[in-house]
Amino acid sequence: MEGPTPVSSLLHAATMVTAGVFLLIRCSTIFEYSSNVLLLASIIGALTALFSAIIGVFQYDVKKIIAYSTCSQLGYMFLSCGLSNYQVAIFHLINHAFFKALLFLSAGSIIHALFDEQDMRRMGGFVNFLPFTYFAIFLGSLAIMGFPFLTGFYSKDLVLELVYSRYVIDSTFIHLAGVSAAFFTAVYSIRLLLFVFFLKTNAFSNFFVSHESSLVMSISMFSLTIFSIF
Repeated sequence: MEGPTPVSSLLHAATMVTAGVFLLIRCSTIFEYSSNVLLLASIIGALTALFSAIIGVFQYDVKKIIAYSTCSQLGYMFLSCGLSNYQVAIFHLINHAFFKALLFLSAGSIIHALFDEQDMRRMGGFVNFLPFTYFAIFLGSLAIMGFPFLTGFYSKDLVLELVYSRYVIDSTFIHLAGVSAAFFTAVYSIRLLLFVFFLKTNAFSNFFVSHESSLVMSISMFSLTIFSIF
């Protein structure tokens, strides 16, 4: 499903795509009666987290990278639910809502500044032209990578720590898949920042007319950066 970035930020952060995780948490009393279903949920979650993160590494559309990132983070939530850590899953869901909405709005700010250009290969060198957008997407990327003392660190690290401490069948495989997904999350996040803001520009037609977003958009992004830190 594709749409404008404010719609994407709502769908990926709060409403539609996280509904499955919320349903799993609400029905946890039913799933707790079957250890096989819980194991299946954790394995599927781990594979989803890893597979989606690898796909995100090879995308060039700014929004598709962030969208596959959502799939990867949902995998973490399912993985946590499969190990009966429902409170950690809802904690990561709430933290993820803030920094994912920030990433989508920042991507929308970039696309708006470049006259609807979404291909990263036609960007580059915008760190001096879009400093506030760079600050916002940089903080959002650090949060989703699990950088220490940002919100993503506390929930994502807790998910991996609890997986590592569980002695159930395939817990080692699930933990390795989760750690590998975290590594690829860092790869596609850094790649996005490099392509858009630091590499030699390929956006000659849009380079000198690019501009920051309006005050309304900037206020929304700034408030989300605060919630991504605290």
